Amino acid sequence: MWDRIKDQAKGLQQQSQGARGSGGHGPGSGSGSRSGSGSSSKAQLVGVLKSQLTSLKTELKSGAYRDASMAMCALVAAADGSVDPAERQHVESLILQNDVLQNFPPDQLRQRFNKHVDQLSFNFQQGKTEAMQEIAKAAKKPAEAKAVVQTGFVVAGADGYIAPAEEQVLREACAALGVSPQEFGL
Repeated sequence: MWDRIKDQAKGLQQQSQGARGSGGHGPGSGSGSRSGSGSSSKAQLVGVLKSQLTSLKTELKSGAYRDASMAMCALVAAADGSVDPAERQHVESLILQNDVLQNFPPDQLRQRFNKHVDQLSFNFQQGKTEAMQEIAKAAKKPAEAKAVVQTGFVVAGADGYIAPAEEQVLREACAALGVSPQEFGL
């Protein structure tokens, strides 16, 4: 399954590079190896999604993308129904280290992420509804909508494993954004 996802991610990357008229980076730059191991394939997919996001950095500066991404990250962190302080701290550090999210002041990111995590911790269903409403606001721009899912995928896969509950919230976010979950192998 991960080989199929990896191939789809490669196709997406090549499409985005072609559409953007990418300069001196050939399509085979370092991503041609095939691996039989599921975790390294997953790591490769996360790497591909991360580089796709980075290539769109200059376009991902809207408040809608920022807010939807923070809601997505909070949903991924709380996908199993709870967020312990260590997990909150870990996801927050992933957010602050994310190249694309550095377009925004760290305090804005922290405040929005923690607001959603607090809501999810207090009342998961209501917090999830509010987070999905925030995510859906990014649906107006297809590139931003996909980038929100990519951001969630990168955060979910940072530990080398994407839990079934995380996959479920990513699928639901795809539905809210009008993005095909098949593009991400979900």
